Amino acid sequence: MRFIFNERSKRWRSLDYVSGWFIKAVDYGSEAECSSAFVSTNSINQGQQVVALWPMIFQKDHEIEFAFEAFKWSNLASYNAGVTVVIIGFSNKKNKKKRLYSIDSNGKITVKSVQNINAYLVPCQNIFVKSSREPISQISEMLLGNFPKDGGNLICESSEIDSLDENAKRFLRPMYGGDEFIKGVRRFCFWINESDLPRAKKSKALCERFKKVKDIRLKSEKEATKQWSAKPYSFVEIRSPNYKVALIVPIVSSENRDYLPVGFLPPRSIVNYAFGLYDAPLWNMALIASRLHLVWISTICGKLETRFRYSNTLGWNTFPVPFLTNQNKNDLQRCAENILLARELHLLPLAQQSDFHQRF
Repeated sequence: MRFIFNERSKRWRSLDYVSGWFIKAVDYGSEAECSSAFVSTNSINQGQQVVALWPMIFQKDHEIEFAFEAFKWSNLASYNAGVTVVIIGFSNKKNKKKRLYSIDSNGKITVKSVQNINAYLVPCQNIFVKSSREPISQISEMLLGNFPKDGGNLICESSEIDSLDENAKRFLRPMYGGDEFIKGVRRFCFWINESDLPRAKKSKALCERFKKVKDIRLKSEKEATKQWSAKPYSFVEIRSPNYKVALIVPIVSSENRDYLPVGFLPPRSIVNYAFGLYDAPLWNMALIASRLHLVWISTICGKLETRFRYSNTLGWNTFPVPFLTNQNKNDLQRCAENILLARELHLLPLAQQSDFHQRF
């Protein structure tokens, strides 16, 4: 990989090994008219790999002649290694018609004749979406969650709460990652500010946990983590500002849903392995839950097998939202309110539904 890519791109370390074969085929095509095709890992048509690999191919006057969209493939070996793959044929022959294959909901293979197949295996012109640190549209900031790097000692399961002393309980806060939000699992964490430390140290249970956190961090190979051993009461990566309301978006979710899972968390909740929007206007939720955003994410972002793998810098910050008038925002807010109302009607007992409507 170094031999093939070192003089072409600084991003080659992020590329799958199969990318080397694509480039070798392109190099051969620089000397002769030829066509090539590979069964490949589907990740070369997702996320950051698209921008890292495909410009090098298209700049050499090669086009995708045909492609078979992602499907699950398994071999005949005794220990079957099931993977998700694509099949891509590319050439420098400049054929006018391209063929795009896929498997429909009935399991049948379909084929479309199209003018162009781009690097995302979409029948469209060659566009590359680069990640952005800030939203390109007038949408709210989305941040990655908070990570403790504590060996689990700042995390508290529901079953552990009864064994805690009252002093330790006062520092518990609900904690949500993608799994907790999607599956409705209740987990907690100890959230302690430096000003709270004198009171926290009065708890024997917390002092024992602090000692374990310190030992674990000191054993880390990363110098930055070792330095955090001086603050064993605190998460290492804290991205949540002071906020009143948190909106959560799971990092990984099933491709079988019609919409991306998104929702508001209970008061004082901590976002863990997920993305969070803090005190964001409610209309942002309607955008995330829209079918259009799901199509964007499924095309632009990476995948874990066939599941969606969300990205704030690549999927949310690049989402091309047109200018929104106040009326547009009000319409989107009403859509989000209707989503929340529908959820509450399904989750709350009937006796509580009328009370919810009054509060909402």
